[in-house]
Amino acid sequence: MHFKNENDTALRFPVLIGDIGGTNARFAILVDSNAEPKTFPVVQTADYETIDEAIQSAILDRTSILPQSAVLAVAGPVDGDEIDLTNCDWVVRPRRMMEAMGLSDIVVINDFEAQALAVVALDDEHLEMVCPGRSEATGSRVVLGPGTGLGMAGLVHAQHTWFPVPGEGGHVDLGPRSERDLEIFPHLERIEGRIAAEQILCGRGMVNLYRAINAADGNTPTHETPAEISSAGLDGSDPVAVETLDLFVTYLGRLAGDMALIFMARGGVYLSGGIAQKIVPILKNGKFKAAFEDKAPHSALVKAIPVYVITHPKAALVGLAAYARTPVRFGIETQGRRWKAG
Repeated sequence: MHFKNENDTALRFPVLIGDIGGTNARFAILVDSNAEPKTFPVVQTADYETIDEAIQSAILDRTSILPQSAVLAVAGPVDGDEIDLTNCDWVVRPRRMMEAMGLSDIVVINDFEAQALAVVALDDEHLEMVCPGRSEATGSRVVLGPGTGLGMAGLVHAQHTWFPVPGEGGHVDLGPRSERDLEIFPHLERIEGRIAAEQILCGRGMVNLYRAINAADGNTPTHETPAEISSAGLDGSDPVAVETLDLFVTYLGRLAGDMALIFMARGGVYLSGGIAQKIVPILKNGKFKAAFEDKAPHSALVKAIPVYVITHPKAALVGLAAYARTPVRFGIETQGRRWKAG
């Protein structure tokens, strides 16, 4: 018997689904429960003053389909009728959106809840294994996504239902372990005395790490953006960029192993987002795996857990579509996060 949530009544089709991050927003329309989502070009959040303007101009003005409902995943806490995004100036106002767009029903969840939903909705062809292991069919799972920030969520199974567990795991402490770490960490900026994982394991974090390595060695940085650093690290043209990527995946492996233990993630650990997709060769060079499994006295336990990179470019939309089709399959708490007309 499935977990019962009185708020999880079926959504009216067509359903607008959206994954709104700090930099990019991805949208699609699900015409009915059997259709594949109709996708639209990726929207740059900086190009539009508001989310309403973006949806109207980039989506609704380009189709004759009129959505009746919407399921939106946003990069920020969902609290109240005005939802601020963490790394973007947009504010989601569901009641105003319903009036402006003729929607009768809107559900808003955390963006990494959507990523968590995706891991049980994606086909194997969209999962690249970076650490071998055996995924248990109903085993708990963890999703980590270094991107504009560092998103994280768990997914646990009970009562024939998948329950996404959103959190702020990107802000846990990350500290030095090796001698090299001890040389580099003093050059990383502290926030109220601490270094959180997101200060290293995201796009701007990669830049922070690159600069700290240069500072530790008395060098002048030659690259300024995550793209430049990752490209120079992948092609081997800059030794500091190479070390940056090696340490980036090492620290990511440590954190991923910690989260695997916290959730007992026998269903696997999943790395999402463009950074992970771009650095797959580095994730496979052994440093991530060594750090992930270095969890004595439970190294054997972690070694059995597989780690995947999600390669689908719009994975969150896959998760949102799965929820829109069959809400009863997922134990998403919609109290205070669902708005209905009338």
